[in-house]
Amino acid sequence: MPEAQPSGRPAGHGRVLAALALAQFICSFAGSNMNVMINDISADLDTTVQGVQVAITVFLLVMAALMIPGGKLTDRYGRKRCFLTGLVVYAIGALLSAASPGLGVLILGNSILEGIGTALLIPPVYILTTLLYPDVTSRARAFGVIMALGGIGAAAGPLIGGLITTAISWRAAFVFQALVIAVIVLLSRRMDDPLPPDPTRSFDTAGAVLSAAGLVLVVMGILAADDNIWLTIGLLVLGALVLWWFFRSVRAKEAAGREPLLSLALFRVRRSNLGLVTQNVQWLVLMGSSFTVAAYLQVVRGYDAIETGVIFTAATLGLLISSLCAERLAARHTQRTLIMAGFLMCIAGVVVLIALAAAFSTAWAFVPGLALVGLGLGVMLTPSVNVVQSSFPEAQQGEISGLSRSVSNLGSSFGTAIAGTILVAGLTRGAYAAALIVLAVLSVGGLIAAALLPEEARPAGTPAAGTTAPRAQH
Repeated sequence: MPEAQPSGRPAGHGRVLAALALAQFICSFAGSNMNVMINDISADLDTTVQGVQVAITVFLLVMAALMIPGGKLTDRYGRKRCFLTGLVVYAIGALLSAASPGLGVLILGNSILEGIGTALLIPPVYILTTLLYPDVTSRARAFGVIMALGGIGAAAGPLIGGLITTAISWRAAFVFQALVIAVIVLLSRRMDDPLPPDPTRSFDTAGAVLSAAGLVLVVMGILAADDNIWLTIGLLVLGALVLWWFFRSVRAKEAAGREPLLSLALFRVRRSNLGLVTQNVQWLVLMGSSFTVAAYLQVVRGYDAIETGVIFTAATLGLLISSLCAERLAARHTQRTLIMAGFLMCIAGVVVLIALAAAFSTAWAFVPGLALVGLGLGVMLTPSVNVVQSSFPEAQQGEISGLSRSVSNLGSSFGTAIAGTILVAGLTRGAYAAALIVLAVLSVGGLIAAALLPEEARPAGTPAAGTTAPRAQH
């Protein structure tokens, strides 16, 4: 492990942390910036709002489906190599999206290649952070920076995307992504991998195919809900059967002494399981509310890309303020308390979004609700990640990072698919309220999961540097 400074911050890793945080920023940005381009892309590529929704959801789905295999590959090929490979694949996808003549090429570039690139580069972000920052205080600070930029990327995506789309073109937003990737590559030149790769590690190809196919079928089933309910039921049942097959194969491989794609031991830690649920719901609410509000503002209220983006500044500022306070909040409150407080603020924010939109026609009616959602997400994103990552030793960081990111991105996919399906089925005020009510109900589920987290020792001021994170609880 690198030598640490007295503050707990590893020496000479400022550039590395900047690279890791920017990587999380651009991947989160890619998931939300298209929300304000719905009308522009639909008109330019001769497609529909539903077509753009499919492109956004498939991008999030590819990330979720491949994040577990991506995390596993870091053990075999090394975290730095996977990180840089993911950046290159992502940049190629961004440039292809910028030049796309139709929806098909946009899906190939944005949804497929950018999704694959993200699945390769995001697990190393969380593994490297966990390994380079071994004590609770410095790790909370590092994850605070990463989650702040990730949340800002998702929340500010509509504003940045709107500015670029209005000033130049929606295609320039993809060029912007490629330029940010170039900056990340430059910052990563001196990145060190704390653990050497192990080329002898096996890779469960069959498990990767089964897990990806199961997740794809489940999300596609949700997307089909507004067209054919029987198709939805069929896809959901088939997806559940494929996932059951996947877990059965994992159990058989472990019994035979072989290494599966995902160890079942990861699901035997109650603290981590509940943390994963909270992560899933957090990103579901963030992406679901972002798509719902952005689509409603543009299609129903008639706002353009930049007007929609400016309204979303409220969520960005709320998330930025609370995320940058992550270290201070972690020193004063337990992670369980912070996650519960975050969900309460999100639920309040969704209720305000529904109430004020019904009462007022002005754009300012959306600001208080978005600000509350942003504040709530910023409060709980970092502790949720810390709860999961800190529950396992170094040897399992590759697996848990892949699982953690897969669960989070699956939440993003569910959020866009569920809220988008309800909204697109009838772009009216009633559909807008119905989509947000579903998100509020799911937030209550996240709040319950947070309340069930095991009690922690209450922080007494700032934790002493050198305090190590808890190991797995079996």
